[in-house]
Amino acid sequence: MEKLFRLKANQTTVRTEILAGLTTFMTMAYIIALNPNLLTNFAVGTPLWNGVFLATCLASAVGTTAMAFLANKPFVMAPGMGLNSFFAVIAGNIAAMLNTNYESAFQAALVIILVEGIVFILLSVFNIRDKIVHAIPLGVRLGIGPSIGLMLLNIGLGSNAGIYSETGGPFYAMRDFFGAMTPSVLQGQAGTGYAKLVLTVVTMFIGLFVIVILSKKGVKAAVLLGMLASSVIYWVGQALFLGENPFASLAAASWLPPFKDMADTTLFKFDFKGFFQIGWFTSITLIITFCMIDMFDTIGTLVGTASRAGMTDKDGNMPKLKEALLADAVGTVSGALMGTSTVTTFVESASGVEAGGRTGLTALTASFMFLTCIFLAPIAAIIPPAATSSALIFVGILMLQGLQNINFNDIDQIVPVFIMLIAMPISGSIGHGIGLAMICYTVIKVFSGKAKEVSILTYVISLLFIVKFFAIV
Repeated sequence: MEKLFRLKANQTTVRTEILAGLTTFMTMAYIIALNPNLLTNFAVGTPLWNGVFLATCLASAVGTTAMAFLANKPFVMAPGMGLNSFFAVIAGNIAAMLNTNYESAFQAALVIILVEGIVFILLSVFNIRDKIVHAIPLGVRLGIGPSIGLMLLNIGLGSNAGIYSETGGPFYAMRDFFGAMTPSVLQGQAGTGYAKLVLTVVTMFIGLFVIVILSKKGVKAAVLLGMLASSVIYWVGQALFLGENPFASLAAASWLPPFKDMADTTLFKFDFKGFFQIGWFTSITLIITFCMIDMFDTIGTLVGTASRAGMTDKDGNMPKLKEALLADAVGTVSGALMGTSTVTTFVESASGVEAGGRTGLTALTASFMFLTCIFLAPIAAIIPPAATSSALIFVGILMLQGLQNINFNDIDQIVPVFIMLIAMPISGSIGHGIGLAMICYTVIKVFSGKAKEVSILTYVISLLFIVKFFAIV
């Protein structure tokens, strides 16, 4: 282990790394079921759903293993949220355009992901992605971590704490429980969903306090233990107050991996004929759009999380960035080959980093868990969203500490950063937040007579984002 991951040099241990890997995996285990739901329009149990489920587990494991051995970094990969929803929309549009079934359109759309991954491999090998990272101004780079922190807070208190009820929904903790809707209104609209929302909020904050207290006592596994405590509390609440058996789904769950369905629907299933039928302009536009979103989502996650973990130098650069970006590209290609949308570095990796993960052993642990879930997916599915929310809120708060590294007396720095702080959680996209910050930085420099301080590549990136925002989207 020492020779592979240089644990001593990174001031960590095998135990810490394994706990960190488990922590990261638990915060993102939701993707195992959610990704096939989104990519197949919730067609649970169909051959396509089964194929995407297996592709999600396998591609996540391949990409994360590449991260472990190529870059020796604690970052974990899986099909990216937002990108999977966008992919599903594109597949639906192709189905309507070509008057074909969704499965065939899905296979045509996979060609886009394959091309994107190949482009990323070439850009990584020739250091172009690395140069793009360095073209991001230092102030913006320093602000990425705190912006991701706000985004995690938004996910933890918002979308991740959503409740779906038979009489309405979804209902969210920040919008509804802490928002304008009163308990009486919620009780009338949400039915049993209101009781679930109360249980979610209570569990979420108890879990958060457990994590904070354990962290203050120096417990390395604070985040993981807090999530486990949250899960137990939620399960007890389900049984006592909601009259539900939290483990009922395990009885009817299938424990055998649906490899045949994957072979029939997603594995190496590229419909090149359908892809070329959508037109060259549309094809190129879609590939560019996926590339830009994925590239800056990945760059933002790597830079922001590495900065929080102290993995960057004084100039905000991360060692072995090229290898990390190459591993991300490998994940994207493997995802396309197996049958899922873009595989990218997950922002939830921050939870493992906060738990002490510093090397590829953290990533390898999470990779092993993804492979295990091929057989044990029903167990991962019973982890309540409230438990994940506790961890995301805690990590989000900690990542806000990065604001202290920003020069608040420099208007050229703080304006782009604060635009990014707001844009990232609202848009739900790391890439979009960085894009707006880059445009803002460039405009300020140009119109304040400091145009020469902006690099050519920064101008190019800002222009591409302007085109994307106003012409492609």
